[in-house]
Amino acid sequence: MIATPLTTEKKVSLQLLHLYPDLLNLYGDRGNIIALSRRCQWRHIEFTIVQASLGDKVDFSTIDIVFMGGGSDREQTLLFQDFKAYKGPALVEATEEGLPLLAVCGGYQLLGKYYKTQEGDEMPGLGLFDAWTEAGKNRLIGNVVARIPLLGPNITLVGFENHSGKTYLGSSETTVPLAQIIAGHGNNGQDKGEGAIYKNAVGTYLHGPILPKNPAFADWLLTKALERKYGKGQLEPLPDLWEQKAHQSVVKRFS
Repeated sequence: MIATPLTTEKKVSLQLLHLYPDLLNLYGDRGNIIALSRRCQWRHIEFTIVQASLGDKVDFSTIDIVFMGGGSDREQTLLFQDFKAYKGPALVEATEEGLPLLAVCGGYQLLGKYYKTQEGDEMPGLGLFDAWTEAGKNRLIGNVVARIPLLGPNITLVGFENHSGKTYLGSSETTVPLAQIIAGHGNNGQDKGEGAIYKNAVGTYLHGPILPKNPAFADWLLTKALERKYGKGQLEPLPDLWEQKAHQSVVKRFS
């Protein structure tokens, strides 16, 4: 994945959109944005962050990466109408055109077909992912180790999950699990799948935050953003000594 870096003859820049930072802000997931920012800074790639919440309109033509964090059912209900009416359709259109997106937990659920409550009520989602979520009676909590095929054979993904919703993926070949569980629960505690990926859009239940302990995955997102914007996305390699130590400590303890 890492080869000759992008030329520096022309200044290289990326802009990230953080959706609903005031509502979808559980478990320190803003650390994912910090990780992306630092990895760009170390490579002399200009990285800017814009935010959008209730009532804000977004021009997705200026955005290179989107991040949505996790929130409680109450926060998801508060923002859903705004999301569906003002941001969701344009976001789906942009992701169809290859816009990289990372959605964690509650954000991941909002991008499926629907969320079904314990009472049987259904809250429709955007349908970006061929997936749906049903409220469970017990929480799925703990450290996760999983294999992530998109990064190569035997590459692992680590993180921490804490969710009661159980997400199921459909039979469509376009939406597939992001990773396969080695240790932990994953999407629903049954089928060994974790997260979902469609084109360059990723949903996951992994907090931690996920990107600092998974630098190869962070670089995959940056690579896809650079490819979409500049036609090529090779990155200068980074040593990642401490990132790999953190990653391997989870693998050794829990797999």
